[in-house]
Amino acid sequence: MENKRGHVLAVPYPTQGHITPIRQFCKRLISKGLKTTLTLTTFVFNSIKPDPSGPISIATISDGYDDHGYDSSGSIHEYLQNFKTFGSKTIADIIRKHETSDNPITCIVYDSFLPWVFDVAREFGLAASPFFTQSCAVNYLYYLSYINHGSLKLPVEEMPFLELQDLPSFLSVSGSYPAFLEMVLQQCTNFEEVDFVLVNTFQELELHEKELLSKVCRLLTIGPTVPSMYVDQRIKSDTDYDLNLFDLKDTTFCTSWLDTRPQGSVVYVAFGSVSKLNNVQMEEISSALRNFTFLWVVRGSEEAKLPSGFLETVDKKKSLVLKWSPQLEVLSHKAIGCFLTHCGWNSTMEALTFGVPMVAMPQWTDQPMNAKYIQDVWKAGVCVKIDNESGIAKREEIEFSIKEVIEGERSEEMKENAKKWRDLAVKSLSEGGSTDVNIDTFVSTVQSK
Repeated sequence: MENKRGHVLAVPYPTQGHITPIRQFCKRLISKGLKTTLTLTTFVFNSIKPDPSGPISIATISDGYDDHGYDSSGSIHEYLQNFKTFGSKTIADIIRKHETSDNPITCIVYDSFLPWVFDVAREFGLAASPFFTQSCAVNYLYYLSYINHGSLKLPVEEMPFLELQDLPSFLSVSGSYPAFLEMVLQQCTNFEEVDFVLVNTFQELELHEKELLSKVCRLLTIGPTVPSMYVDQRIKSDTDYDLNLFDLKDTTFCTSWLDTRPQGSVVYVAFGSVSKLNNVQMEEISSALRNFTFLWVVRGSEEAKLPSGFLETVDKKKSLVLKWSPQLEVLSHKAIGCFLTHCGWNSTMEALTFGVPMVAMPQWTDQPMNAKYIQDVWKAGVCVKIDNESGIAKREEIEFSIKEVIEGERSEEMKENAKKWRDLAVKSLSEGGSTDVNIDTFVSTVQSK
């Protein structure tokens, strides 16, 4: 019966923030008895040279930019067109290769940014499910905009608390990101035809939004996609994300430094793998942080934006600046008091899963809406106020927000709420929890194909 257990081909968009959650989902599927194969673009595969001995098989596909990756494309529109052309062919080749094996592919789980993969799956009679790396709330707004031909009117009847500045930037600033807007709206293509719509969230976090989205598609919430040993501890081998596109060599002493700090005393600052701040904003953050004990992740490409002499004057006994950090280990450490974050969905989910209150400084895409939910819906943090004239978060506002979370009047409430979300995240992944049941539903469907 080995050849009846089901085989999932997972196709992520080739960036860290999209590869990681789909790979983590694959680990869950393996623990339930499915075989999985993860595709990486040739450029990404050659860049990171992943260990082939792991439980998840690796296959390479082409996005048309095998030598230099996305950076060598002329635009996001051009990149996506070429990815469709070359990706369709190379994914089909992988499916054909497995047709005569003991475990033929029975389902494709694909990044929602790549809706054309659905057509490849159906060409071979396979099950197909898009994987969404943003919240149910954000995805529902994109769906409303999709069915209204790119427009969205406020107030949104089902979410009347949302104001213009809370919307994803592709919707709030009309005409500013046409190629990106087209990409996020196309995620809703085939909503009614796919086997399931998979979303990296957990039901208890977005009960209302999950119900809204469930009315228009067969929705399964399958998150949080955090390594099992940090949450439910049911998959003993799942201890890390273990596939990184970035060099982690300067982070080995990070946790040992945190061990020397008192509980809840460190401000962790990180803006993800993509966000870019201008020089003025970096200076404002630098000035605000001088009054705290902090661990700040500043990517190598961003270091030049720091104020002259800042790195030399940081008291390394009190604070630390790194090019990258083992974020799972950092956020789960007792020394962390709050997380100053850009509110990318992966970082937001990690903070909620570890019960860490947040100081929100969103930059673009879905981040403003995530920040709104952090402050006003989940009540697990505060948003830094932005100066209307300059568009900059001033040092006084950043400092005030950090103090508000660490020691302000609402500090205990935010910490308690963050802990509540952590407990619910663990419960969702535990046996019989909402996420666990949803993954079982998915697995049984794939196995029956």
